[in-house]
Amino acid sequence: MKYLVTGADGKLAGRVAEIMLKEVNGKDLVFTCPNIERLSPEKKQRWEESGVTVKEANYDNEEQMVEAFTGVDRIYFISSIINGPKRVEQHRKVIEACKKAGVKHITYTSFFGANREGYNQYVLPDHRATEAMLKECGIEYNILRNNLYMENYLTTSVMLAMLSNNVWGTTAGEGKVSCIAKDDSAACGAALLLGKGEKNQDYDLTCLEPVSQRDICNMIAEKSGIPFVYKPMNEEEFLEYLEALHIPRTTDGDFSQAPVPFCSNDMITNEAGISEGQMGIVTHDVEKLLGRKPLEVRDLLDEYSYVWKNKVKNWKEMY
Repeated sequence: MKYLVTGADGKLAGRVAEIMLKEVNGKDLVFTCPNIERLSPEKKQRWEESGVTVKEANYDNEEQMVEAFTGVDRIYFISSIINGPKRVEQHRKVIEACKKAGVKHITYTSFFGANREGYNQYVLPDHRATEAMLKECGIEYNILRNNLYMENYLTTSVMLAMLSNNVWGTTAGEGKVSCIAKDDSAACGAALLLGKGEKNQDYDLTCLEPVSQRDICNMIAEKSGIPFVYKPMNEEEFLEYLEALHIPRTTDGDFSQAPVPFCSNDMITNEAGISEGQMGIVTHDVEKLLGRKPLEVRDLLDEYSYVWKNKVKNWKEMY
């Protein structure tokens, strides 16, 4: 059996790659990234010394992906980082490449709410379109719908607050979120890649203890000694807050001065979903796949304390 992890140079797929290295022989693994020149030479060497085949597979290049995917049985397909029709087209090319290469199974990372009515987050049209393509492509699949990542609230939110005179701004109000840790998402992704899921089954990933952003803000303020002030905002106020930090409206915008790789449309609608009670739903799919309970926010406070201790100012400084 041959397994492939796309986007293995990234934060989430990189975790999947490391789990797979522990589970199977490196000779049975292929790790791809969109631009191999950006991959750390040390990481590439370590992977190759473990027997892994490392290739470039850019989602804009279907022919390149067909070459990289040929001979592979099961693929972990992480969604692209851009939003809108361009991402849907990239995802279409990935699925077409899988078909042409003879891939037998696809594990796809989607977003919480893609199968639910009334959810209008900015990223959802892309995931809904991709899920529809997956279900029609004839290849067996599993879909992981990640809730909002726990790490974002322990890193990005803290960093933006520190850049804003310790004001923790958001449109989330007093709503709660059952966010998912990337380590848990990656472990579930690896489990499905290894064939531990049910055929053509969707899994919604959440923690078990929904928390409000006010709760998270207070936890970090208490632990850090920094007087963070939680400030609920309306959409217009939050947009101004983000624009003051040079965060563009869309992923096609200018990110040269942005401290994060996310666009404001994405951030505003995600937070609004929390305020509307959409992101606090609890599922037990992590337990089904891993046989253990998922991580909670309190479990990660120490791990990401370096953000406030080191006064991190840009996402590229995070690890």
